Amino acid sequence: MIKHSDFRNVKVRYSDSGKGRAIVLIHGFPESLEIWNDFAEPLTRHFRVIAIDLPGFGDTPAIGYVHSMELMAECVKKVMDDIGYRKYVLAGHSMGGYVALAFAELFPKNVSGLCLFHSNATADSEEKKQDRTRAIEVVKKDARHYVNELVGKLFAPENSEKFREDIERIRAICLRSSKEGIINALAGMRDRKDRQGLLKTANFPVQFIVGRKDAVMPAENLLKQAELNKNTSVTVLEHSGHMGFIEEKEKAQKALLKFCRKCFRNDGQTF
Repeated sequence: MIKHSDFRNVKVRYSDSGKGRAIVLIHGFPESLEIWNDFAEPLTRHFRVIAIDLPGFGDTPAIGYVHSMELMAECVKKVMDDIGYRKYVLAGHSMGGYVALAFAELFPKNVSGLCLFHSNATADSEEKKQDRTRAIEVVKKDARHYVNELVGKLFAPENSEKFREDIERIRAICLRSSKEGIINALAGMRDRKDRQGLLKTANFPVQFIVGRKDAVMPAENLLKQAELNKNTSVTVLEHSGHMGFIEEKEKAQKALLKFCRKCFRNDGQTF
């Protein structure tokens, strides 16, 4: 079911399915909540699943000129406050993981667990910051070309034919993103904080879901970060690039379900 929440004078769109303890699915860049449609269905048999269009994506309008990870985290918090949940698991894909980390720093008492789905806690290197700035200029001139080029890099090369229809579906979702939303998010990712310290001290469970063939977030980098906290679980998707919720959907679903059950046991709640 599609619903809306008010945040900073815009209507934030979100989907709301299932019942019980809550999982919040946070899409990546430049996606929208529709990326979770197929993936989320089995989760709704066990939990209430909330997926949110972040500012500037899907049907949620942009806010200002830079979408910081903190601003997007506050947007997630407002939606969940309106729904009426106090604690929940956050699962963020790529940029969505950056948002989830910012959320955990700002609102740790609301976090039952944190899943970094093809995501990481480091800030951009100086080289990567320059790449983001150049990307902003490219988007200003031709956002469609930028998105087409980006989507082609998200899947493992050997999966390009097998998931051809899914790739086109993801491409269509990303092409709906506004130029303003893409630029604002690029600036926010470029300027984000390093949050490896948060991983080291987190008192809630953390999960990494890693694509062995991910060209966007190299597996070796994510596996090193997973060692920062002994309370971290890791699932490696051996045949996935950056889109494991499509490329190895069932394995990723099982991993997230197992993780959520662990999180809700740990905080003393039943489901």
